[in-house]
Amino acid sequence: MRGTLLSRVHRRNLLFILTVVIPTVLALVYFGLIASDVYISESQFVVRSPDKPSTSGLGVILKTAGFSNGDEIYSAQSYVLSRDALHAINRNNDFRNAYLRPSISLFDRFNPFGTNGSFEDLYRYYRKKIAVEHDSTSSISSLTVRAYSPDDAVKFNRELLEMAEATVNRLNERGRQDLILFAQAEVDNAKAKSREAALNLARFRNISGVVDPEKQATVQLQMISKLQDELIASRNQMLQLRAFAPANPQIPVLNTKIAGLSRDINVELNKVAGSSRSLSAAAAQYQRLQLESQVADKQLAAAISSLEDARNEAQRKQAYVERIAQPNVPDSAEEPRRLRGIFAAFIFGLIAYGIISMLLAGIREHHD
Repeated sequence: MRGTLLSRVHRRNLLFILTVVIPTVLALVYFGLIASDVYISESQFVVRSPDKPSTSGLGVILKTAGFSNGDEIYSAQSYVLSRDALHAINRNNDFRNAYLRPSISLFDRFNPFGTNGSFEDLYRYYRKKIAVEHDSTSSISSLTVRAYSPDDAVKFNRELLEMAEATVNRLNERGRQDLILFAQAEVDNAKAKSREAALNLARFRNISGVVDPEKQATVQLQMISKLQDELIASRNQMLQLRAFAPANPQIPVLNTKIAGLSRDINVELNKVAGSSRSLSAAAAQYQRLQLESQVADKQLAAAISSLEDARNEAQRKQAYVERIAQPNVPDSAEEPRRLRGIFAAFIFGLIAYGIISMLLAGIREHHD
């Protein structure tokens, strides 16, 4: 019985040593002697646009073409966490060398054994040291860099913040150029249509020999009206002569005049209407060509106005990075939190010891 009790005490002591003492000692060794000090540099920025009314259609185009704050914010964040940013920050292997120093512990150093030195390995390591968080309520983004020296932390934070600003500026410049190119293309297209419409109208005038069918038809109708008045007067005179002087020698002359006036009136009427070459037929085609020319001119004027608006908007800075807090130079290490790590190892060890003890006790009772 006594041997059994001693055996249980021995097992419990062994379990306590395995679950509590050894992990706590390892945590003391790691956090007290091995773990390297981590310095954190933090900066805060916000992407802002100048306050201005967007009453014109161009303002709506700007917002839908990529000039909203959210797009620039997330684009800047994505770039900072991208491989391109690592390529830029690792020029001359600055980033790699900063995390390869012998003073950094093997557990924290990049590629401590020289077996995983590829760029993808460095990128995975980079993502653990760089963090960008965005507060959607305040629209403020925080950039944090963890390094093993204060100078490296603030240096990389400054470089990444400058690259974020350059990304926003590049997006705005590209957006402005695209907007101006689009407006210029509209102007060129409108000019071509206006030129074509004017040439079609001039070609019609040269072929038909009519400058303005409507005005020319008005002149023709006035001439016909005069001929008709003269014809009516001649016929009245003829009726009077036949009634009172049937043998008057002017009667044949009047007959000839009346026939000529009738012929002239028919000729002029055919010019105004009644054939495919009449002024009325030409007026329909002329009105269509003139309408096309007027519409093309209005489109050209609208396109030129839009181009001027686009150039004016392009001269204004649509979005920019405003620094809320500059990258700080950490004067003390914030990580690792040594006491908390040791205490956590001790507490988790006690929890594991208690759980395993209860499981073993349950197993023994089941066997008994």
